Amino acid sequence: MGDLSIDTEPAEVGLDPSRLARIDRHFATYVDDGRLPGWLIVLARRGRVAHVGSNGWRDREGNRPVTTDTLWRLASMTKPVTSVAALMLYEEGAFELKDPISRWLPEFAEARVYESGGSANPTTRPVEEPIRVWHLLTHTAGLTYGFHHSHPVDAMYRAAGFEWGTPPGADLARCCELWAEQPLLFEPGREWNYSVATDVLGRLVEVVSGETLEQFFRSRVLGPLGMHDTGFWVTEDRAERLAAAYAANPAGRSAPAVPFDGSGALSPPSSLSGGGGLIGPAGDYLRFAEMLRRGGALDGVRLLSPRTVAYMTANHLPGGVDLEQFGRPLFAETTFDGVGFGLGVSVVTDPVKGKVLSRAGEFGWGGAFSTFFFVSPAEDLTVALFTQLLPSSTHPIRSELKQLAYQAIVD
Repeated sequence: MGDLSIDTEPAEVGLDPSRLARIDRHFATYVDDGRLPGWLIVLARRGRVAHVGSNGWRDREGNRPVTTDTLWRLASMTKPVTSVAALMLYEEGAFELKDPISRWLPEFAEARVYESGGSANPTTRPVEEPIRVWHLLTHTAGLTYGFHHSHPVDAMYRAAGFEWGTPPGADLARCCELWAEQPLLFEPGREWNYSVATDVLGRLVEVVSGETLEQFFRSRVLGPLGMHDTGFWVTEDRAERLAAAYAANPAGRSAPAVPFDGSGALSPPSSLSGGGGLIGPAGDYLRFAEMLRRGGALDGVRLLSPRTVAYMTANHLPGGVDLEQFGRPLFAETTFDGVGFGLGVSVVTDPVKGKVLSRAGEFGWGGAFSTFFFVSPAEDLTVALFTQLLPSSTHPIRSELKQLAYQAIVD
């Protein structure tokens, strides 16, 4: 799967070729009218790649087309990789999910919760419940993102240098110290809020393992899985393959996307972001997603046990509720109705409630540049979409991809 070549006839794995063709026809319109610069979609069933479609440009202004080896900014699709890394250490007995993270990250020992007031002079109180490992894995720690722009604590993150990036020169350890200085939005475990929690989890991996996140990924996750083209930055010899980054045109949803500077991907970052730092080709990420679909192993390499993967992809929100009931519906790389959250991935709990064709138990996640993947264990189906448009909420391409992928299944 690394080279992303089709290795089966669709009918052999229960897919209708004429229905698969609907995927490419539909998404071609996004390129035709400029809403997306380009895209690549891959669909595998029963472990066989049955469809690879692409259209448009990895660099529209440079007239460079999308190719199967295009390097994409994976952004928050890094989060499931970091979660797997943490669960690998969990399987080794390095920690328990209920352990307070202050055992390894003492800067969080005196965490406080926001009560009232503005960002310049908030009223806070000490936490009643410490941040635990499972809070990081489920985005229930009370942390946030500066780009939410919906709460005084979000503004405090921005003032500290966190919106779409990190303060210049701050490494991951320093970022965690700065995040720990900000109050939490809520008592840990009481709500769900999309946040820097997975970045903090990445730091936990570093402290527990004694390696940088890049070293751990390379030696324990990316390397063993054969994801050799994926990393936290793009080396000079591969720069021509990097997809240019685009932002939604402020003139409207149907207006052509506009390019913006994405040169930061071409040098090692000061902070290794477990929440959003990886860059890689579609074939590499398909290997990661297939490893999860197959219960933690791929091509003779096992990262997790099947029981751990099943536990990871179960809904961990209290009482089995969905994100609409438990979360703050501000921003996430998923819908909220009928969708719960596991240990690093979203989990479909009620397809009817979500009003998107899918199956219960489907899990996945996406990234800020509109990339997205999902796995349906019930259908032995793995699907991924790669493009480079910020923000990911601009177009309904994820729900559209789901309905078009599922309708192609005929057996």
